[in-house]
This record gives sequence, structure tokens and C-alpha cells, in this order.
Amino acid sequence: MIKSLDVKLKKITSGKYRPADFIVADAKDPEMSGGASSTGPKDLADESKGFHTVEHFRQTVVDMVKHGNIDIMLVAASSLEAIARTGLFKKSKVTPAIRANDATDIWRARHSTYAKEMARPFRTANLAHCRKFSDLGLYSVTFNNDLSADYAHLEAYNAFRAEASKLKFRHFLEVFNPNAPQNLSPEQIPAFVNDNILRCVAGMTTADAPLFLKMPFNGRKAMEELASYDRNLVVGILGGSGGTTRDTFELLHQGEKSGARVALFGRKIKLSESPIDLVHLFRRVVERDLTPEQGVKEYHAILRKKNLTAVRSLEDDQKITESVLDGYRK
Repeated sequence: MIKSLDVKLKKITSGKYRPADFIVADAKDPEMSGGASSTGPKDLADESKGFHTVEHFRQTVVDMVKHGNIDIMLVAASSLEAIARTGLFKKSKVTPAIRANDATDIWRARHSTYAKEMARPFRTANLAHCRKFSDLGLYSVTFNNDLSADYAHLEAYNAFRAEASKLKFRHFLEVFNPNAPQNLSPEQIPAFVNDNILRCVAGMTTADAPLFLKMPFNGRKAMEELASYDRNLVVGILGGSGGTTRDTFELLHQGEKSGARVALFGRKIKLSESPIDLVHLFRRVVERDLTPEQGVKEYHAILRKKNLTAVRSLEDDQKITESVLDGYRK
């Protein structure tokens, strides 16, 4: 079956983009990061009640794919193997993807401090085995303005791309903000990240370049600079922390208006009361059928109709809690 991702990427890079071509990915790959807690709490309001099993979590993957409002489903290799064998993706327009590496800055074991130390490259997934189930993966790098550490990430990325090219395995590139920045002020980080991305991809041909980017939304100015640099460089935004529903819709709205053409959200979807209904509203917000504020009202109306308990009141859920989103809402 023709995948919606391929159709939309073609439109975006040809200059024919419309908001309906915006790409949405559900990042359901937290097992590569958090272990037992990664599958989400059984009770959103009380984590002490424990966490879902991985089988339950994988069923949410299946349900989201069947719903059809996403273009990419990003999962851990172990989950993809279990799910792909059911034939789910063969009859779906959704493209399956795996997290192809798991550098130390995403290691979130309970009580650990790994993520505070300088990120080190690491890869668990075996591409040759993963290629049986998918030809697309996410590779992540983190630049910290430390020559040795940044060099190690790029060396590992070069090795990955060489292997991926031999296996005809496509990838998209995730670039995190520095997790242990050296001699960088917060105000300098957006420009530092943009320049490292552009310097990194400048030496690549289309044969081994990433299909698109995944990165934090560092504000309108930084996104516009990167997105306008090269039409063939498709920029996507990651979701970050859970936040409020208003944060989620504002990030979509502001990101798309600033030139982002992909959204890859994990916790913002997983930690919502009704993930499928939330993602359904993504489209209406991106296509400007609803403002972010209207989207929150509509979401709460759906929760009431389904007798689902909202974690926050409508008033609290309308609050913008992520500072990068405040001040740019047109």
C-alpha cells in the first residue's frame, strides 16, 4: 500500500505543501528510554498505582495505527517485531519506524542520573534484523559544544549511515538540544543547534541524507531560520514533556506557522486522557479549522461526552506552561 509519508514528503519538497500535507508521527518508543515506567501509568493522576504492561502498550500502538490519523508510528524494535508479524502495516498507509539508536541522554531508568552527563553515542538495534519489518529508523545525536563528545556522535552517525546505505535503510535525524552544554548560554543554544545541523548535513548526498529532521521547537525565529534555509531540508518538531493540552496545540500551531512540516510527539500523546481523540484534533489545528484555544475546548467536550475524567480542569488545561510557546500565538 502507498504510504502517506512518501506522498506528503514529495509534496513538501516540491514546493506544493498545504497544511493538509503536514506529517504526524506518534513516537511510541519509550521502552528504549525508561523501562517499566515507559508504558505509562495505569492512573494518569496517580503513578503509585503502577504502570501498564508492554502488551497493553503495544495494543495502543495497534489502535492508533488502525485509526489512521498519523503518518508514522515510531516504536522500539522489539515492539515492531511483535506488531509487524500481525500484518498490521501491510494494509495501512502508516509507515512503521524504529528507534535506531539509544544514546545515553535518553536513558531514563528510575533513580538514574545518566541524562545529566555528557551524551555518549550508543546503539542497540541491529539494522539487518530490523530491516525485515521496516526500512525507516530514527537516529539521534546531541551536540554539547565539547569537541571530543560531539566528534564521537558524528563518528557513530557516519558508521550508522554507511551501514544503512548498504541495507537500503532510510532514516530521519533527531537533534536534541545540549543536555550538558559547555560554555553555552540558553540564548545561544538555538543558533548553536541550527548551525550544527546544517554543517552536519552539508556533506551528505541524497543517497544517505535524512528524510527529515526531528528537533525541539526553539522558538519562531530559530525555526524560521532553519526551515527557510533549504526547501529540501524538511524540519520536524518533537513534543518534549507532557504539558497541557494547550501546550500541545500551541506547539503544533506555532511550529507549522514557523515552517515545521512534521510533528513527532510522544509523551504529549501517551499522557493524554484519550490519545486517539487528541491526535484527531491535531489535523484540525494544523489545518486551521480550530485555533489552539478552540482545540482544547473541543477536546474537553469529547472527554465529557465519553465520560472520561480530565486530569486538569478546562481552565488549567488552557494555560501555556512552556515558555518557548508564550508570546507567539498568531
